[in-house]
Amino acid sequence: MKNFVYKASLFFLLIPYLAFSQDKVAEVKVKENFWYKNSVIYNLEVGVFKDSDGDGRGDFDGLIEKLDYIKALGVDAIWLAPFQPSPGQDDGYDVADFYGVDEKLGTSGDFAEFVHQAEKRGIRVIIDLVINHTSDQHPWFKNSRENKTSRYRDWYIWSKDRPKDADKGMVFPGVQKEVWTLDKKTNEYYYHRFYDFQPDLNFANPEVMQESQRIIGYWLNQGISGFRLDAVPFIIEVPKTGSEKPKLDFNFLRDMRQFAQSRKADVAILGEANVMPEENQNYFGQNGDGIHMMFNFYANQYLFYALATGDLKPFLKAIQDTKKIPAASQWAHFLRNHDEIDLGRLTDKQRNEVYAKFGPDTSMQLYKRGIRRRLAPMLGNNRKHIELAYSLLFSLPGAPVLRYGEELGMGDDLTLKERLSVRTPMQWNDEKNAGFTTAEKAFRPVISKGAYGFENLNAAKQFRDPNSLLRWTTDIIQLRKSCPEIGLGEYTLLESGSPDILAIRYDYLGKSIIVLHNFNEKQRQAAISSGTSKILYDLRAQNLDIKSENGKFSVSLDGYGYKWYRVDHIMP
Repeated sequence: MKNFVYKASLFFLLIPYLAFSQDKVAEVKVKENFWYKNSVIYNLEVGVFKDSDGDGRGDFDGLIEKLDYIKALGVDAIWLAPFQPSPGQDDGYDVADFYGVDEKLGTSGDFAEFVHQAEKRGIRVIIDLVINHTSDQHPWFKNSRENKTSRYRDWYIWSKDRPKDADKGMVFPGVQKEVWTLDKKTNEYYYHRFYDFQPDLNFANPEVMQESQRIIGYWLNQGISGFRLDAVPFIIEVPKTGSEKPKLDFNFLRDMRQFAQSRKADVAILGEANVMPEENQNYFGQNGDGIHMMFNFYANQYLFYALATGDLKPFLKAIQDTKKIPAASQWAHFLRNHDEIDLGRLTDKQRNEVYAKFGPDTSMQLYKRGIRRRLAPMLGNNRKHIELAYSLLFSLPGAPVLRYGEELGMGDDLTLKERLSVRTPMQWNDEKNAGFTTAEKAFRPVISKGAYGFENLNAAKQFRDPNSLLRWTTDIIQLRKSCPEIGLGEYTLLESGSPDILAIRYDYLGKSIIVLHNFNEKQRQAAISSGTSKILYDLRAQNLDIKSENGKFSVSLDGYGYKWYRVDHIMP
């Protein structure tokens, strides 16, 4: 009898697989083999997270101290901003040594211990891979400037004459003046997509490509699980083919993936590529053999338009336009990251509407296309609106990325230069310098005034409050992780019966969930076709399940309300 029960239980476990074709089962197995498909990623900068030695700057030992905090959030992977040796002119993105650890943040041994401690807690580590350019203080560039026949001369891109498009294609308009700068030592111009102290590497040179592989291999040997690849479209530019519409070499991405996977089979490369939907396939690869993941910048811009105006149509279209990706690929969704919120894909009218709502003062705007604020200040510290935004983030098709401090509703410091406004020290408690450092002064000021000041807003205070945003974020992360359908399943945008309500359904192995979000500040009613289903089980509250009536599920949503449901399937 026991044997029969055991076999019967195995049969019922297999039912979802039996309902699909062999091709579908194969696709399911492909998806489940990749850890990044369903992971929650936490982005932080070592220098502003926790100082362990009282010098005023965060370090790896301090980060190790706070790993249990990150673990308690429910995070699967930590994405680290650059921590290599750097002059610090671009907050570490001007790398001067790809193989080291900045001494201000610790040693290579400290990094190794951090990776070990993270692994013990089941947390993977992703690091920034900034290989589009180097610092002008990098030994390679210094050597390239010695003379025109020096060893590293061709590792960079040079021109005898100033190109006609030297003032075109700038990444930082309004701050940056050109992309070609005269080197007075050799009297030739060098190319830089970013600041003039960040000369671009020449990936048309096989030696540069080989060196990039050494860098990848080196860090994979340190135990990391992948890379966030900075400025992907600029890495693959074919040199001297124009600053505005250059030719791109997508074979580079395929070769990089193949090399990385030859060193670590389950590596993940997360690409920063703000491109149009028709270009996505080139980056993911025609057969899914390009980069593993990309940030969905395109949908993100229309999401902020929806949050600002309540108009869902452009966002729904963006989600549909970015739906088709290879089975092994994945989107990464975010609300805030380390940079400005890029609104460059919006029309001028749409962008101005977002500015009017979220960045009305020019001090809040950046590079003629973006906003340099944290989410909570943009949403007026409206708890209901903040919850709506983050509930949506965790329910979007892909892997959610959370910026450090967002789980607390941290603010920004607009007195700081450019993107530093959203890179202030983590607020741990109400002690001096927010518990970030015991030094007299932090290397970057801690937010100390108003509603976002550390005495009012800090992790210790919110941890003790069961109704805090920190506690809510922890709960929503656990809810997201209980719904693997979001990262692995197929999604459908449903007719909600209201222009203000976004309804999305996920189906995976015979199981389904439906998530609803009301973008209006007033109560709205959703009416969703029930099909063969009879009940929606509320995943966030007991005794609030919804039964089908007349072929519809009717759901009332408060202003900025949201609902997560599991669908009860009735077999025909």
